Amino acid sequence: MEKMATRQAYGKALVELGAKYDNLIVMDADLSKSTMTAEFGKVFPERFFNMGIAEQNMYAAATGLAISGKIVCASTFAIFASARSFEIVRNSIGYARANVKICATHAGITVGEDGASHQTFEDVALMRTIPGMTVINPCDGMSAKILLNKAMEFDGPAYIRLGRAAVPVFYSEDSRLEIGKGSQRRDGEDVTVIATGIMVSKALSAAETLAAKGVDVRVIDMHTIKPIDKEIIIKAARETKGIVTAEEHSIIGGLGSAVAEVTAANHPTRVTFVGQKDVFGESGKPDELLKKFGMTEEDIIEAVLA
Repeated sequence: MEKMATRQAYGKALVELGAKYDNLIVMDADLSKSTMTAEFGKVFPERFFNMGIAEQNMYAAATGLAISGKIVCASTFAIFASARSFEIVRNSIGYARANVKICATHAGITVGEDGASHQTFEDVALMRTIPGMTVINPCDGMSAKILLNKAMEFDGPAYIRLGRAAVPVFYSEDSRLEIGKGSQRRDGEDVTVIATGIMVSKALSAAETLAAKGVDVRVIDMHTIKPIDKEIIIKAARETKGIVTAEEHSIIGGLGSAVAEVTAANHPTRVTFVGQKDVFGESGKPDELLKKFGMTEEDIIEAVLA
């Protein structure tokens, strides 16, 4: 199966969007080769701004440009886009409902060797608390492209979470994805796995393994964490014996918390969380870190069987 990092798909999509939207501005905080925004800068240099290592300033300036009628995609690593810039994102972009797409790359533990200081587990939790903020976490390169295009179609802020590592591509160019609507990738009657980001491919692999053991697993790609698809969650809670959530993010405040909020209010059921526990990461190879911190196909299988 083809593999592509979602940040790579983002870089390619930006060039296409630049030709479509002549009011699209792209900004970066001195990481354009890593975030892949450099591709846009080569084609549209007059609409690309490297703001230097000054993330808060970048997002404040992005707000001004957006209020002036521009669409702005502003990128840096997720740790800086969310944690370092939170006050500006909240008080400028969020409060003004500015048309800024915060396209944050290198999220989660698969940043790998960059270590605990750069492994972001808190970003979804932070961003989904901001009123009016749409939070998107694509699982592969094609869904990243499709959802970025969808984000361009509405006027308002969005946080789009992108990864460093190459992941399997299983969506196609004509896949129908909608912001705010989960995508059911596999039907099942025993247990539902609701996954996001890189954990979707792991959930599908786990479901195949479990099918051989006679366990029928439903798999949902929850690519939009806010607004979350309540309908598909409630349906899963009613029709299956329980829900396992899987995310490359802290189990506190992320996808798992969002799903539990929906089930608690509408159809209580058992919810088990696969994700980063309440600990910091460390430097290492991405696959080794996923194993050490409990975010593998085997961890999903164990949670389903439990």
